[in-house]
Amino acid sequence: MGELAEIFRIHGPQYRAKFGDQMPQRHLRAMEAIEQCRTEALGGQVYYGENCHDYQYSYHSCKNRHCPKCQNGSAHAWLQRPKDLLLPVPHFLVTFTWPDSLRELSRSQQKRFSNILFRSSAPALQDLAWDPRCVGGKIGMVGVLPTWPRAMHSHPHVHSLVPAGGRASDGRQ
Repeated sequence: MGELAEIFRIHGPQYRAKFGDQMPQRHLRAMEAIEQCRTEALGGQVYYGENCHDYQYSYHSCKNRHCPKCQNGSAHAWLQRPKDLLLPVPHFLVTFTWPDSLRELSRSQQKRFSNILFRSSAPALQDLAWDPRCVGGKIGMVGVLPTWPRAMHSHPHVHSLVPAGGRASDGRQ
């Protein structure tokens, strides 16, 4: 399949016709921006190469924070910063999500439910880590709340990256 903008241009109108009244306005605006990104809809610039005597047209970007074309460089830089902070040990990925019975409600109250999920995942991991059968100490972690999954459906969840170890109450590792 093609890139996200192409998928939105092909299937977006039908999807919005069916589900648009259930979608948050910010999702609709993001879809529209991604569909128009680097197309004639946003206009562009003409560049002239003096050495090659050639004209090249470059379309404007949408600059939407959800657009994969516009944010690719920023996303890589953002991902590198936490990588630079990681300890030189193995890590585990732990995912928290809502049960199916709460997903519909969480979709209608996204900000509130995402906040609850994000703020409760770290203490839950810490409680589990203190158990001597698990780690027996305090752990570090980095949590990420993906707000718009690739599958384009409501699936609120938190990813936590946890180092394989911790610090015991007596200071031992």
